[in-house]
Amino acid sequence: MKRVLVKSVFDAFEYVMQHYYPAGLEEMVEKSDTYAVISIQDSHTNGFGITFSENKYCKGVLTLQFDDIIRPVEGAVLFSEDMAVQIIKFIRKHKAVDTLLIHCYAGQSRSRAVGAFAVWLLGGDNSNYFKKYNPNEYVYDKLMETASYL
Repeated sequence: MKRVLVKSVFDAFEYVMQHYYPAGLEEMVEKSDTYAVISIQDSHTNGFGITFSENKYCKGVLTLQFDDIIRPVEGAVLFSEDMAVQIIKFIRKHKAVDTLLIHCYAGQSRSRAVGAFAVWLLGGDNSNYFKKYNPNEYVYDKLMETASYL
């Protein structure tokens, strides 16, 4: 994996569409790197109405629904250990892709936490994720805790 990209849902959609080309016109494709997507969607809206799928360039998709919270809240879904396991296994399985694309609604909290974790898991320096932004600490800590025994 060459890079980890953290985006809003809108920017993630734009990135994916740069890999689109009309049937029979592959020479029109703007980007041809391989990628895998971790799509973090809100539970209270039952997702964003966008579904990513595997294709020639997209080698895997993991869609999870949890909310940007740090403790249980009635009517919301808290990030779980099972979700952490799914993310860790997904990242490990897709190490061969060029890009790991991670998105949530705004690309600021949940996806930043997963992005920081992914960079760490892949052996990189994730300190920039904590300098300018505020990743969801609950999500990041749950991923780190789960990785310690997985």
